[in-house]
Amino acid sequence: MGRYGKRADLIVHEDEPFNAETPLAALDEGPLTTTDAFYVRGHGVVPEVDPAAWRLRVHGLVERELDLSLTTLREAFRERTETVTLQCAGNRRAGLIAVREIPGEAPWGPGATGTATWSGVALADVLALAGPLREAAHVGFDGADLATEVVPAERFGGSIPLDKACRPEVLLAWAMNGTPLPAVHGAPLRVVVPGYIGARSVKWLERIEVRATPWEGYFQHVAYRLLPEDGTPGPGAGIPLGLVALNADLLSPVDGETVPAGPVEVRGYAFAGGERHVARVDVSLDGGASWSQAELLDDRGRWAWRHWRVTVELAPGDYEILVRAWDSSAATQPEDEAALWNPKGYVNNARPRARIRARP
Repeated sequence: MGRYGKRADLIVHEDEPFNAETPLAALDEGPLTTTDAFYVRGHGVVPEVDPAAWRLRVHGLVERELDLSLTTLREAFRERTETVTLQCAGNRRAGLIAVREIPGEAPWGPGATGTATWSGVALADVLALAGPLREAAHVGFDGADLATEVVPAERFGGSIPLDKACRPEVLLAWAMNGTPLPAVHGAPLRVVVPGYIGARSVKWLERIEVRATPWEGYFQHVAYRLLPEDGTPGPGAGIPLGLVALNADLLSPVDGETVPAGPVEVRGYAFAGGERHVARVDVSLDGGASWSQAELLDDRGRWAWRHWRVTVELAPGDYEILVRAWDSSAATQPEDEAALWNPKGYVNNARPRARIRARP
């Protein structure tokens, strides 16, 4: 067992702050990602928070400010559970680094994603008690973790539009996969924002601010933004990242694998993000010249990925497997990674490829 109760096979990108991704084999184990295999993305040391002394402050453009203990949250609001896929904006960055170097950014592979059940209370219920004022348009979150990569150091934070915050699926969560939220995943309380990049699901939550404008901290105003190819990071530069882009990946067989000729099951996941859902997944064995439709497996709800599978017959030889997902807006994935390169390595949702060999 590794740090923070994580499996030893996680791919660690950084020891402090702890950053580790899930291996493909673990993502392939089922529609829910076990807590010990779930990826970790942090910007500061995991803070030590005393749940008994912890308070959640709700303030800003509200009729009444709130100061809530964990006990009050549990007793005053109805508990809700949602199955939600979280995905880091830097998921599959390594594919973009292979196109061109991206200095200063960790080479995240395809394992900065996972799906879990999250339990807590609806953010909407807490906001309803506070009473947002007419000019309110955004809801900001402030965590207890201090990011020293920023000068001067600042707490990690971000915001989402008030319209999204008032939807019942956005949770203030204290449990993950049916057990208390681990410290490394934001205990005692974190935000879970379905359909949005993982950076909006702020961990170690201590403060909610109802605002007229989006969050102005570094991690929303500078860092998590999509820049043009020749862009330079800076305040307000580029496009702020919010909704997750349609993405899919191939979980088995993996690139470079040799398999016995004959029937081979090809498996993976697809995730639409935003308000969309996965409508179809196609698999090609010849680099995209022809396609077969895969079977979509367990439907865990509108905020979770869909695992998929298709059985193909392989004669001895070499193959290039290519995958494309389609969502409910009839959008599909870009064909290649070269056209997606950007200076921060975000939003790599190109069609995944794997070259395999079938042996007699």
